[in-house]
Amino acid sequence: MARNQKLVTDADLDEAMEREARIRVFQDDHMVGTGGTIVRYTEDMVVIQNSVSDVTYYRRDECEFFEMRKS
Repeated sequence: MARNQKLVTDADLDEAMEREARIRVFQDDHMVGTGGTIVRYTEDMVVIQNSVSDVTYYRRDECEFFEMRKS
């Protein structure tokens, strides 16, 4: 069973990026992305890649990011 760990700080995002953890993204209480990994982030944006040609940019102030962890 998987559980979600909210990613809030730069340290949270950095740790998830280093582990290549799978990420879920929510915007306005709707899931808008799932299964990708963080490839880059800034104070304004988080870049998540699902496949070689599928890269999505999310605004940090508009979205919530969760790491999917196995319990």
